[in-house]
Order: sequence, then structure tokens, then C-alpha cells
Amino acid sequence: MCFRKGFFVALIACVLCVHGVACADSLDDALRTTYVSCVGIDNELADLKKMAGINTAVTGVGTGLGAGATIVGIVKANKDKQIARLEEELSKLHAIQERRSFAAPNRAELLAGVDAYYQDTHDESKEIEGQIEKLTNQSKKLGNWRTGLMAGNTATNVAGAIIAGNNKIDGDLETQIKNCSAAVKNLRNVMMQARVMGVDITEADSIANACGGYDYVDISKVNNKAKGAFVSSIIGATTGVAGTVTSAMANTDATRNDNTESGKQKEKNLNLAANVLAGTSTVASGVATVFNATEISAIKKVAEVAQKCEGVLVQ
Repeated sequence: MCFRKGFFVALIACVLCVHGVACADSLDDALRTTYVSCVGIDNELADLKKMAGINTAVTGVGTGLGAGATIVGIVKANKDKQIARLEEELSKLHAIQERRSFAAPNRAELLAGVDAYYQDTHDESKEIEGQIEKLTNQSKKLGNWRTGLMAGNTATNVAGAIIAGNNKIDGDLETQIKNCSAAVKNLRNVMMQARVMGVDITEADSIANACGGYDYVDISKVNNKAKGAFVSSIIGATTGVAGTVTSAMANTDATRNDNTESGKQKEKNLNLAANVLAGTSTVASGVATVFNATEISAIKKVAEVAQKCEGVLVQ
């Protein structure tokens, strides 16, 4: 019985490798295939990680610009409310002053006691006009700042979308990772054969252990994060463009100087829309920043395997 068992073990070993030299050659081929398939992945991932870091910074700046535009828009809205109140007050004062022109037989006598009051209203009108002019200049500057900040936010979102769209594991790199994983599986199979024939598999075992980590990483997470950053940046860019145009329209002299009821309402609506779009673009930039940061984390997990693997292969 023992003889038969030994015979079959020997027969299987012979079928697998014929003899030890053949097993050694097969192991060398498997090691060579693993080297070719796995080396270079770390460099590719390093570039992806670097670009994800750059994009995090870019969209982070965009978030700051968008937040600045939103804050400036809110301050501008407050200035505009002050202007509206002062213009209403000024209108009432002008109405009072115009009453001095009414005709009456005893006009001089009637006005004698209120001359000082009318003078006061005249002086107050001048003061209010000065305040309106000052606030209007401030409001216009704030409007220009909002437009500029939104334009900057738009530019960063466009750049972020371009980077995110390209910063993903493409078909070539994904294929290389899959080929590396397949090569490691083949190496393990050859190692089993070599072990039976007494071939030293110490080096192969360390390589298989280091490179086998690719079986436990999810490379799809990298692309999912990149896609999220891309979509968020596109949304931010779209709302940013609309907000920049709207802000610029709200701050033109034609819009600001139209003091009709419809004109004032149009200016108010444009400013409100600009502020809402600034806030939306800011949120989109913030979301893109989060996606970029988490993409770095996802890349790091794959890169750790790549560094460990190539560290053993090239030593």
C-alpha cells in the first residue's frame, strides 16, 4: 500500500515537471512573467495620486472663491437694501420740498414759519444723496468683486473637471493590474509543482505574498471617486458660468439706473439669482474637493500593494 502511494506521488511529480530542472525552468518563467506584468504599476499610480492631490488643491481654491463670491453677494444685497430705504426717504423729502411751490394769497405768511423746516429737509436731502452715492459705489465694487470671484470659481471648476476626467485608472493600467494578478496566481501554481520536486521557492514565495495583495483591492473605487469629482466640477462650472453672467448683468449701469418698478425688481432678481448660483457653485466645488481627497485615499490603498510588490521584484 505504501509502495503504491509513493509510486503515484512520484508519477504525479514526473507528469508535472518530469524532473527538478524542468520545474526550476518553469518557476523562472513564472517569475519573469510576474516581473513583466507587475513592474511599472506603482509609477502609474504615483502620477494618479499626484494629480488627485493637485485637483484637491484646485477645487479647494475654487470652493474658497465661490464662498467669497457668496459672502460678497450677501454684503452687496445689504448695501442695496440700504440704498432702497434711503431712496424712498429721499423721495418723501423731495415731495415735501415741492409743496413749497403751491400758490395761495397769503403764501408768504404761510411759509414764514416753516422756512427753517424746509431748509432742514433740503440739507437732509443733500446728506442722503451723498449716502446713496457712497453706498452705490460700494455696491458696484462688491458686484464687480462677486463677478470676478465667480469667474475664478468657474475657471477652477473647469480645470477640476478636466483633471478629474483624465485622472482615472484607464483600460491599459486596469489590464496591467489584472495581468499582474493572473501572473501571481500562475506563480503560485508553479510553486506548488516546484515544492514537490524540492526546488527552492523562497524568493517566489515572498513575491507571491507581496503581489497577491491585488486580489484584495477594489480599483473601481478610484474611478468612481474620479467620476464623482468630474460630475461635481461640471455642475460647478455650469452654475459658475451662469452666475458670472448674471452677476455681470446685475451690475451694469443700464440695470442699476433703471429706477422704474420693473427695473428695480429685475435688478433685485438678478442679484438674488447670482447669489444663489454662487452658493450652488461653491457647494459643487466643495463636493468635488471631497471626491478628490477620497480618490487619493483609494489610490493609496492600491499604491501600497504596488510599492510592496515592486519592492520585492526589483530588489
